[in-house]
This record gives sequence, structure tokens and C-alpha cells, in this order.
Amino acid sequence: MKKIKLGILGTGHLGNIHIKLSLELSDSFEVIGFYDPDPEKTAKALATYGLKAYESMEALIDASEAVSIVTPTLSHFECAMYALKNGKHVFIEKPVTQTTEEAKKLVDLAHEAKVKVQVGHIERFNPAFVAVKEQFDHVMFVETHRLAEFNPRGTDVSVVLDLMIHDIDIVLSVVNANLRKTSASGVAVISDTPDICNARLEFDNGCVANLTASRISLKNMRKSRFFQKNAYISVDFLEKKSQVVKLQEVDESNPFAMVIDPENGKEPKQLLFDNPDVPPSNALKEELRSFAESIQKDTKPQVTIEDGYQAIHVAHQILEQLNFTNSIFAA
Repeated sequence: MKKIKLGILGTGHLGNIHIKLSLELSDSFEVIGFYDPDPEKTAKALATYGLKAYESMEALIDASEAVSIVTPTLSHFECAMYALKNGKHVFIEKPVTQTTEEAKKLVDLAHEAKVKVQVGHIERFNPAFVAVKEQFDHVMFVETHRLAEFNPRGTDVSVVLDLMIHDIDIVLSVVNANLRKTSASGVAVISDTPDICNARLEFDNGCVANLTASRISLKNMRKSRFFQKNAYISVDFLEKKSQVVKLQEVDESNPFAMVIDPENGKEPKQLLFDNPDVPPSNALKEELRSFAESIQKDTKPQVTIEDGYQAIHVAHQILEQLNFTNSIFAA
């Protein structure tokens, strides 16, 4: 297949990872260069990768067929808008934009341009989630905890847009129903925006999701639990482990099976424990590979611009509950 001429916007911590992994995907991408307005970061990336450093965002996009936008969230919209108006495919890191209105404009532009846009909700490619995603069936209760030790990088946005948005996207991807009600509480402890938040999402089908995110924790945790009829699914995104516990008819040939007797006239059920094999993989590399394949094979990206819009829309509903509006983020 023809290689895609890829330009990378942003050479911060994550931008450097994008460059490295895109270079490794040499069958998919021809990395033509990068742009970063910071001279120090530019010099470091030049010395590390030997790629061309473009003089402007526009010059890099003009020379590319596709771009990875790995810039601070505040500049996502400007970069993506220019790329889409010029007919370029776009990979854009999460959160897709700063505001819901910006995200909606990108959805419309992407449709007009008829190009591929993938949003960097990386947990969709986490091998622990991939190992169980086909087993979700009418999920009715979700509990997530995403806790991180404090890191000044990322505090340009609230913990909702920085961390919780990963779990918002995961929940929306497995719950096949409209969101009916959102409630939340949180507090800004160290930064000027919320550093810890708990949100409750209620869906039309009766499903409830409780999401907790903190960036002032003493330990790191990224764990989600999903409950559905006759099954419990646990995904540890940090340790890359998953478990599925199912209720099934009692197998009399197995005397050591764990059996639950509801004692309400219903038949006893047997618990079946399954720890799926989770092959090691680099989730960011897999999502970049997926982005390339959507362009080369003209298929729908696994995480679409509409998915990014839905996630940011719910995130801002949560922020409204916390009384942190768009004007604060634009200040």
C-alpha cells in the first residue's frame, strides 16, 4: 500500500512518542517532518530524529497528506480546522477540542472534506479492553476509577478533560443508549480547575455509570467494572489485566464449582471465572496503525470525530455541574 505522508504538530512529551512510533510504522507512514513553535523543543527533536522542522503549522499541513495534532488542547481546533479545510486526514489527541461548539464545527468540516478523522482515545486500544470488548452485552452498571499522582503537565485543562474523558469515551462506547441525566461534584485543589471529580451518568435504558477521576492521588489506578445480566467484567487499564465472571447453568460434573443459590425459587447458578489472554501491545502504536488503515482501506476510523464530539459534550455537561464553564477555560 502507498505510504501516507504524515506531519506531526507538537514535539512535547506525547508528540515525541508520536514521532517515534510513526517512524516505526514505516509500512504505513512516511514522516515528512514536524512543527513546534518552541525553539528548544524543535532543536531537541531535530537532534533526536533528523526530520525536517517546518517553519509554520500551515507549511507542515500543506506538505502533508495527514497530520497528527499533538499540541496543547487550546490549539487543537485551529490546527484541525486548517487541516480539514485543506482536505487533510487528521489524527487529533484527546480531548478533541476545548469546547463542545468547536468539536461540532470539526464534525461538520470533516463531513464536508470527506477525509478520515480519528480522535486519540487511547484506552479503546488498551489490550485489556480489547480482550473483553466483544463480551459487553446490555451493560447496566459501570464503576470507574482513574487516579493519578500530580503532574503539572496536563493542568491546562480540568481533570474531567484530562483524565475522566477516557472513561467517558469507554462508557459511551459500551452503553448503547442515550444519556438522560448527568450529575457531578468536584473541587480544584492545586490548579485553577477541578483536580478531583465524581460524576454519575444515567441512561435511557436504566444503565448508571459512576466515574471518579483524581490527579492528586497518592497512587495510580485505572480500573473499570462493568455489570450486565449474568456477568461481571473487570478491566484494569493500568496493569493491562481483565476478568470476566459469568453465571451459567450448574454443571453437575464439576463438584468444585462455585454455586450461588438465590433461594427465591430460582435455579442455582454456577460462577465461571475467565481471565482472558491479554497479548502485550502498544496502544498508541495500534491506534496510529488503525488510523493509517482507515486511510489506506477507506474504512471508518475506530474512534471517529463524532465519538470525540460525544465525549467532549458529556465532559462539559459534567463541568457545568461543577460550575466551571467554557469562559473559565478560555481565560
